[in-house]
Amino acid sequence: MELLRLGPGLNAIKDQAALLLARPGQRVLVLADLHIGWESTLADKGFHIPSQVGKMLKRIERIVRAYRPRKLVFLGDVKHTVAGAEAEEWAEIPAFFEELKKLVDEIAVVPGNHDGRLDALLPDGVEMLSSGGVALWGSFGLFHGHAWPSPELLACRWLIMGHVHPVVAFREGPYFRTNSRIWLLSDCDGFSLAEEMVRRGKARPDELGEIRAEKLLVMPSFNEFLGGQAVNRPRSGDESFIGPVLRSRSVDLANAEVYMLDGTFLGTVGQLRRSGI
Repeated sequence: MELLRLGPGLNAIKDQAALLLARPGQRVLVLADLHIGWESTLADKGFHIPSQVGKMLKRIERIVRAYRPRKLVFLGDVKHTVAGAEAEEWAEIPAFFEELKKLVDEIAVVPGNHDGRLDALLPDGVEMLSSGGVALWGSFGLFHGHAWPSPELLACRWLIMGHVHPVVAFREGPYFRTNSRIWLLSDCDGFSLAEEMVRRGKARPDELGEIRAEKLLVMPSFNEFLGGQAVNRPRSGDESFIGPVLRSRSVDLANAEVYMLDGTFLGTVGQLRRSGI
């Protein structure tokens, strides 16, 4: 497995929707949007797909054995059911985390909007964090994206979120499209974001310290079967993107860089929209 360097200590794992954060002596693996239990929702609609939990676990095991991270952080939507949990989630999620505990020293979860009652499914030793996220090493602000980040995350240069499931939609003839998961890397105006959070009552001025946020990375979903938001479809504005940060006008989405999982640079969001792919 090769690494795609996105910034100092910030590496996407090539061909995997996984992020490796590193500094001397420490490595943290970050994953987003597993949506364990989504197969049950499809089954209710008449589509029967085998559980993908085992395959996701094997992929995580390969990554962990290759890079030996000390800690594993999930950026929300570990499970699929928004409120409560299906029988499959009660069966699969505890066993999933018990296996992960054998691989890494620490596991933490930033809850997403699909993670209602997830704490009841987590075994001892798995830490449930705030939905506002966590600041790692003063450099990386990790949050899911359905809620505003905690004010302390704005002191980090990099904000990292999931939630959106970003994809690029490719035309395959006149009637068919395929979606490919992508990394979305954008400039972010931390001062504008802080002002918007204060204006909306999501932060107090006295909670804000030094504001260093200047980059936003949106992670692809680790579950390869999920749909997502196609960033190359023309839009009148960014209000249609999900998540308050992307709708706050503090993120330069038009000039955001788009990378496929294999590291291929596709251009900016604006260029892709104009190309009519």
